[in-house]
Amino acid sequence: MKKLAVFALAAACLAAAPFARAEVAVGQPAPDFTLTDTNGRKHSLSSFKGKYVVLEWNNADCPFVVKHYASNNMQTLQKTYTGKGVIWLTINSGAPGKDGVYPAAELNKMTQAKGAAPTAYLLDGDGKVGKAYGAKNTPQMFVITPEGKIAYMGAIDSIRSANKDDVPKATNYVKAALDATMEGKPVATPVSQPYGCSVKY
Repeated sequence: MKKLAVFALAAACLAAAPFARAEVAVGQPAPDFTLTDTNGRKHSLSSFKGKYVVLEWNNADCPFVVKHYASNNMQTLQKTYTGKGVIWLTINSGAPGKDGVYPAAELNKMTQAKGAAPTAYLLDGDGKVGKAYGAKNTPQMFVITPEGKIAYMGAIDSIRSANKDDVPKATNYVKAALDATMEGKPVATPVSQPYGCSVKY
């Protein structure tokens, strides 16, 4: 019954979050921003110029996010690419009081318990950064080049489900985009339709 409830919630999330045109485009400069992380430190995107950056929109209560953490998919990506010098910024654009919004200390505990390894977990409570990027879903992903331009935007992978068993069967668009750009090759799929729960602005 619990599994059925999760899939029902996932279906409702997909129905409530249709694909919408983002405010940004591949090949264009990524909007700069400054956000505070769960440890009280400020981070500006512009300070990471010269490095690859991944933006991951997150809501720990979203079954689609749970899929990628319960399968260890997200943590593996984080550890693999931060180990190669990539900056990984997890962003929560949920408004205070909405689902998936927790005190910073609680988010730190959750991050640690999952074995997650982002460079920072950033809080975007007023939603300005999420809206600047046209972020509609959790998870929704962006890959930014050392020149500060968007190389990839969209879903984490090719299978739009909340079932963790689908992870090994899917094409991981974020991995493919990072591998291609870091090797100086064109990204085969630079844009995909994101899927997941709606961002709780």
